[in-house]
Amino acid sequence: MKLTLDALQMLDAIDLRGSFAAAAGALHRVPSAVTHAVRKLEDDLGIALFVRDGRRAVLTAAGRTLLEEGRHLLRAAGELERRVKSVATGWEGEFTIAVDASIPAAALFPLVEEFDREQAGTRLRLTTEVLGGSWDALHTGRADLAVGAAGEPPPGGGWVVRPLGTLEFVLAVAPHHPLADAPEPLTREAVAPYRVVVLADTSRELAGRTAGLAAMANTLTVADADTKLAAQLAGLGIGHLPRPLAEHHEAAGRLVIKRMVEAAVPTQRYLAWRADRKGRALAWFTARLDTPAWRKRLAAGLQGVSTKRPVSRRATGARK
Repeated sequence: MKLTLDALQMLDAIDLRGSFAAAAGALHRVPSAVTHAVRKLEDDLGIALFVRDGRRAVLTAAGRTLLEEGRHLLRAAGELERRVKSVATGWEGEFTIAVDASIPAAALFPLVEEFDREQAGTRLRLTTEVLGGSWDALHTGRADLAVGAAGEPPPGGGWVVRPLGTLEFVLAVAPHHPLADAPEPLTREAVAPYRVVVLADTSRELAGRTAGLAAMANTLTVADADTKLAAQLAGLGIGHLPRPLAEHHEAAGRLVIKRMVEAAVPTQRYLAWRADRKGRALAWFTARLDTPAWRKRLAAGLQGVSTKRPVSRRATGARK
């Protein structure tokens, strides 16, 4: 067979990271080995899988079809491996926790340290998801547990959910942005001419979700919460931020919070996992996280104040 699971994993890594070099780093290979493997696969199949777009490697139509169908095989193989290991030892070979971008992953570090003392041999993975990405990660099997999953779960049932709390968002702009001095409350028409910084939903199969002003025509889409904050501090656009985060930077003079006629609706955050999933690691983590003490601790983590401190780049000369 010309197509292997290893080849599909390589194509998946290139597509997710945008280049052969970045994929090589993620796969712990040298870039030349990845390039050679792709060329050999293209020769074996007789089709082109990628085209170059600047420094990015972009899938062709045939490559996209191959990868989308191949991801089903990767999930099935991963599920088979997890089931075999679970039956043999009771502990999952790998356990993935999808952490919503609204919660600092570091909040789970004490729990990871405690789990290490179990010496279970389970490889842990913490991933960051945005908007509907946590639900998608559970749905597709990319994650075993979601912490801070945003909004209601997908239809169809089969979920175990525990509420963690709600997160309120406010509109924030840099002090040198034209809207900083605009009269309040702002209407959507008033903010429409300005660029909005939005987070990209990390869903792969479920329909993507939007929030705040993401439907505006002029947007700057970024991959993570720290980049979104940095872009707004620099005045590259406006956008909604968690209230505690926005208030933190407003107190330091780096942002200005603006009231809108249509305020953003607070979103409920959940601890969630699939009801049909079994395993000792899942049981271990849920037994600890599904307690009043840890729910309170995670709810407190929904504050959005990053440990990083991007510096505002104030505009010189005329305002944008």
